[in-house]
Amino acid sequence: MNLLSRLFLVSVIAFSAGCATQPTPPATPAQAAGAAQPAPLLLVSIDAFRADYIDRGLTPTLAALAQSGVHADAMQPSFPSLTFPNHYTLVTGLYPDHHGIVNNTMVDPVLGKFTLSNRKAVSDGHWWDGGAPIWEDADAHGLRTATMFWPGAEADIHGRHPDYWMPYNGDVTPDQRVDQVLAWLDLPAGQRPTFLTLYFDAVDHAGHNHGPDSPEVNQALRDTDAALARLVAGLQQRGLFDRMNIIVLADHGMASNPLPNSVLIDKLIPLDEVNTVSLDIVAGFNPKPGYDFAAIEHTLEQPQQHMQCWDKTRIPARLHYGSNPRVPQLVCLADVGWRITTTERLAKHKGHISIGEHGYDNADPRMRALFIAHGPAFQAGLRYPEFPNVDVYPLMTHLLGIPADRNDGDYDQVKGMLKPAVQ
Repeated sequence: MNLLSRLFLVSVIAFSAGCATQPTPPATPAQAAGAAQPAPLLLVSIDAFRADYIDRGLTPTLAALAQSGVHADAMQPSFPSLTFPNHYTLVTGLYPDHHGIVNNTMVDPVLGKFTLSNRKAVSDGHWWDGGAPIWEDADAHGLRTATMFWPGAEADIHGRHPDYWMPYNGDVTPDQRVDQVLAWLDLPAGQRPTFLTLYFDAVDHAGHNHGPDSPEVNQALRDTDAALARLVAGLQQRGLFDRMNIIVLADHGMASNPLPNSVLIDKLIPLDEVNTVSLDIVAGFNPKPGYDFAAIEHTLEQPQQHMQCWDKTRIPARLHYGSNPRVPQLVCLADVGWRITTTERLAKHKGHISIGEHGYDNADPRMRALFIAHGPAFQAGLRYPEFPNVDVYPLMTHLLGIPADRNDGDYDQVKGMLKPAVQ
C-alpha cells in the first residue's frame, strides 16, 4: 500500500447524505445510450488558502495529494483578489473585467447594487451572464453537474443551473458538504454528475477574524484537511479515488491588516460629492451630478500614503481591469496590510473590522493561492511553476472533453501537468 493509501485509510469514515439536494433530473440521451463518459472531475476550493499555508505542516491530506500528484508553486489570482470575482474566473476562464463580477460589492447601471448579503442579487443570472460557467458548458454536452456551494451556482445563468446545487448556508459543516458530494456520486450512472464542485470557507473566516498567522487559522487548516481526508476515504471506499481527477485550489491568499492601518478617505475628499460604490481594499467612486469629479480624481491620483488611485481608463494594463461598466470611474487600491475606510465607519465597526484581508494587488506573494491536482490525468510527484488562475478553466474543459467557451486562459501553460497520453 502506497503512502497516500496508508494516510487515507487510517480510519473508516461512516457515510451520510448530509444535506438535502435538488430533484434528480432524468438521464440525458447520451447517458441513457451508454455513451462513454470522461473521468469525473471534482473542483475543490478552500477559500483564502494562501499558497504557503501548506508549508505549516498542518494539512497531511493535502500534503499527500501534492506528493503523489501535481503541486504548483502558487497560482496567481485575478485582480481584484476577492472571493466572488475569482471563483467566477475559475469556472469561466475570464478576468473579472470580462465576466462582470468585478467586486464583491458593485453597481450596475441597470441592475442596481450587488453585495454578498443581497440574496436576490446573488441569485439573479443577469449579474453573471457576462461569462459561461463550466457547468453550463458541461450540461450542454450531456454531462451532469453538481455544485456544493460556488458563487454563481444559485443563479439561472443563460437559462441554466447546475443539475444539482444548493443555496449557500454557512451552517452546513465541512463534513456535511463532503457527504453531499459523496451522495451525488452514489447516484445511478445515468444521473451521476461528472463535474462537481466543493467549497470550504473556514480558513477564510479565521483569516479575516484573527489574521493569517493566528492559532485560529492553524485550527481551520487542520479542520479543513480533516474534511478532505473524509472525502478521500469516501472516494476510496467507492473505488473512485484512482478513477477521478481532483483539483484543490484557493481563490486568493490572505495578508495581515492591523486595525490602525486605515486610510481615512473622508480626510482626503468630500464624500458627499461622490457616489461611493465600495470601500475596504478596493474602493470605488462614481461621479455625482453637480460636482467636479475631475478635481476629486486629480486629488486622489496624486501620490498617496498607503494607497494608489486611478481613473478606470488609467488602471495598469497588467491588472486587466477597467473596461467593464461595473468598474467605478475612480478606483483606489490599498497597499498590502492597509484598508480604505471612513472615520464614521471605522468608529461604528471598530470591534468587527477584519484584521486579515485580501483584494490587494494580485502580484503580491501574500495573495498567491494554493493549487494541487491529483488523478489519472495528472503526473505524479510533479512540482509545477506558478500560473494565472484563468488557465484553470481550459484545463478543466480539456479534462472533460468539451469545447471551451471564450476565455482568457491558455491551456498550453498548464498542459505540462498532465500525463503525455492525455495532453
